[in-house]
Amino acid sequence: MKHKLVFLILLVTMTVFLSGCWSKKELTDLAIVAAMGVDKTEDGKYAITLQIINPGNVAGGMRGGGGGTQSPPVTIYSATGNNLVEASRRASSKISRRLYYAHTNLVVVGENLAREEGVATLIDAVDRDHEFRITTTMVIANQSSAEDLVKTLTPVDKIPANKVLKTLEFSQKIWGETIKTSIQDVMKGLQSSDEATVVSGFRLVGNPKHASQLENIQESEPESTLEASGIGIIKEGKLVDWYYGKAARGTVWIRDEIQGTDINIDWEGKKEAIAYQTVRQKTTVSAKVKNGKPHISIHTRAEGSIGEMNVPVDITDVKVISKMEEELEKEVKKEIKNAIEQAQTNKADIFGFGEAIRRSSPGEWKKLKPMWNEVYFPELKVDIKVEAYVRRAGLRNKSFLSSLNDDQ
Repeated sequence: MKHKLVFLILLVTMTVFLSGCWSKKELTDLAIVAAMGVDKTEDGKYAITLQIINPGNVAGGMRGGGGGTQSPPVTIYSATGNNLVEASRRASSKISRRLYYAHTNLVVVGENLAREEGVATLIDAVDRDHEFRITTTMVIANQSSAEDLVKTLTPVDKIPANKVLKTLEFSQKIWGETIKTSIQDVMKGLQSSDEATVVSGFRLVGNPKHASQLENIQESEPESTLEASGIGIIKEGKLVDWYYGKAARGTVWIRDEIQGTDINIDWEGKKEAIAYQTVRQKTTVSAKVKNGKPHISIHTRAEGSIGEMNVPVDITDVKVISKMEEELEKEVKKEIKNAIEQAQTNKADIFGFGEAIRRSSPGEWKKLKPMWNEVYFPELKVDIKVEAYVRRAGLRNKSFLSSLNDDQ
């Protein structure tokens, strides 16, 4: 009898906790947002552009043929509002499904909005939304609007948002002039003692109207395409400048976010004759304050291999290798120096130098912090030490060009 009573109580308890699918979300009722673009209109309202996934078209490819019409893998909806919540809710009047942001992987901010108002309001709205993930990648539309980027259809990657994410990821691994940053990364940067951070830029190359048409992905050489373009400097929430090329890579070096890159050096009077591919790299930043003056030391170490040589070089000679390493060190040091000088011009400590001082000398940092970006950082003295090592020479030691010269 006792066992039966215990079983009955357990059964009743289970029925209370097993309340059924009260929070179910049917796929046919959801409009899955892959990317969201945010711009500011001329009358001061927020304009959002939503990239909605068409599940059937993505799974089976674009449908068409036999006289039928083709359908794109995504559908674009736009709406405006006095704030982002209003704009999002206004968009629901155009869509037969509920907007679902849990799978949104990309947020694009228009350059004008990033410069004039900044990204703080957008970040606050995203952070408050229970569906939005702050690990979502953020980019700034370089010389373009967020609407143009979100509307662009891309070949190879059916969902354009995935094209942007993969490009950032592989570009950082192979080239090193971009940084994949999430909304959370931007939040941390702006909340840090330096109050500055970076966001990668993306731009549309080609005609915006053609970019949103199916013909753009039906061509073997698309007329319009998206590409990673520069690193945006964010100070006090606003975009203040762009870094391109070697200055951008110097920034990535200092932040110790280089995953792989190629460094070209001159040799025997020929420009960029030797290509060096990094395999391992590490940058450390140390700080100290002496007599009230802050001082930063940067130590970068790189190991890699020779990827290409356009001149005959005997790399079995130890002296030749040492000379190569010296040239590589000079090149990396120059890139780091250029990045620092540009940041000091913008009075934006995007490298975390202030944070390094705070960790090493918290008492001194309290005195420096109020005028850090405006006074101390622009005049900061930085020691740069670079060590570069050639560990491999590819599949052959003796250059093929050298063997041709020997035969002549």
